[in-house]
Amino acid sequence: MNFLARLVLAGASATLALAAQAVVVTDERGVDVDLPKPPQRIVTLLPSLTESVCTLGACERLVGVDRYSNWPDSVRALPQVGGGIDPNVEAVVALKPDVVLLAKSSRVTERLEALGLKVLVLEPKSHADVRRVLDVLGKVLGTNDAQRVWSAIDASVSAAAQSLPPVATNTRVYFEVNSTPYAAGEASFIGETLARLGVRNIVPASLGPFPKLNPEFVVRANPDLIMVGERSAQGMEQRPGWAGIRAVREGRICRFTAAESDVLVRPGPRMGEAARLMARCLQEKST
Repeated sequence: MNFLARLVLAGASATLALAAQAVVVTDERGVDVDLPKPPQRIVTLLPSLTESVCTLGACERLVGVDRYSNWPDSVRALPQVGGGIDPNVEAVVALKPDVVLLAKSSRVTERLEALGLKVLVLEPKSHADVRRVLDVLGKVLGTNDAQRVWSAIDASVSAAAQSLPPVATNTRVYFEVNSTPYAAGEASFIGETLARLGVRNIVPASLGPFPKLNPEFVVRANPDLIMVGERSAQGMEQRPGWAGIRAVREGRICRFTAAESDVLVRPGPRMGEAARLMARCLQEKST
């Protein structure tokens, strides 16, 4: 084979190698996003997506994040481009990302695309969504770790459930997301975790994943246990009628720190840790 033939063959091989790395994935909008190769410069505008990218071993490819992304610690040093819903578009563009990962609720998707950026809309809202998003990100990043990561999450939730004493079974739980009050209902990913732990959520699926409740609803439901972030818990006992709620009356309130609350309210790779936090609460307050 002469030199020119070898050169042509080498070029063809290189082209095939590049093509093998190219990927087309369908995002939450039903849009096919074509990426010619695994992105090396990534901006994430949702904490759960930031955490997923890092857990899949690609943290070093992040060049910018939203203001709420704070785990793992290394992302705190990255440029912050504002909130996920309405970030600073100019700041995002200046980072020259190969792809921007953001939620369906973001208001800048079309503008970023109009400026020539690749945009991938991913917004996990359930356990099944988390698994699916990990699979999509695994393809985008060119890694085979997605199944391993999901298996670890799933095993951790199961282990948390198995750690609970029989007395905790069927505990009636109210999980407050903030003091409005918004609650995590049966239809939410938090509700899914509670169900796997074998407890009962006082907020039915019919009200939606995260409904705004009339405080009187909680009084009437009279939960055995309340899970709430320490910031939202301030003054809870003084709410009209709440002093008579069994959980309040008997001091069965788990107040999570800000860092723990971040773990609990993000549908992503730390859901196993979230299950352990809930299980610890149930163990402490059910005995």
